[in-house]
Amino acid sequence: MVLKRLSSLCYLLLYFALAANALHFYLDANEKRCFIEELPTDTVVEGHYRALEWSEKEQAYGLDENLGIHVEVEEVETGHTVVKSKGPSDGRFTFTSHEAGDHSICLSTNYTSWFSSTHIRLYLDIVVGSTRPDTEHDRTHVSEIASKVRDLNQKLEDIRREQQYQREREADYRNLSESTNARAVWYSVAQIVVLILTCAWQLRHLKNFFEDRKSR
Repeated sequence: MVLKRLSSLCYLLLYFALAANALHFYLDANEKRCFIEELPTDTVVEGHYRALEWSEKEQAYGLDENLGIHVEVEEVETGHTVVKSKGPSDGRFTFTSHEAGDHSICLSTNYTSWFSSTHIRLYLDIVVGSTRPDTEHDRTHVSEIASKVRDLNQKLEDIRREQQYQREREADYRNLSESTNARAVWYSVAQIVVLILTCAWQLRHLKNFFEDRKSR
């Protein structure tokens, strides 16, 4: 009986829609139920499950703190595991499809005894493509973005100040270079003038010397 159940794990859950109605099914120990959901790329899927365990004493289904639910989501075509988690008997799971195509959503319990007579009634609600807005999460996300924007603005301001400082240093260096070059040019001009005057004085002196020698 168990092998027969294990051989038929996959069932069609729902055709693609923005919201899916809740359904319930039954699980035994070591049994896994899988559902195929066709999803487009980058689609947010949120699931909520609630597992009730049959109590022989109470003769009714109720919550059991020891009961855990394993959730596995896998891309059928690539075999890539999107979600693999263990949660309480009443919990949620969320994932985003990275590739378009069929996704296998499997649920099982943490009970592993093959001889267990535990019966579980599992309620499952899946919302595809549209989730309820999480105002607190949105506020936190906005606050984080605002903090990052402030940090970026501060870094940009620091970069602007550094660039302004570099421009001022370059201007001072350019002025110093121009002043030094101007002084060097004037010094060279002065040297040339002194050299010309010296040459002229020597030529005049030599000319007078030769004229005096000739007159004698």
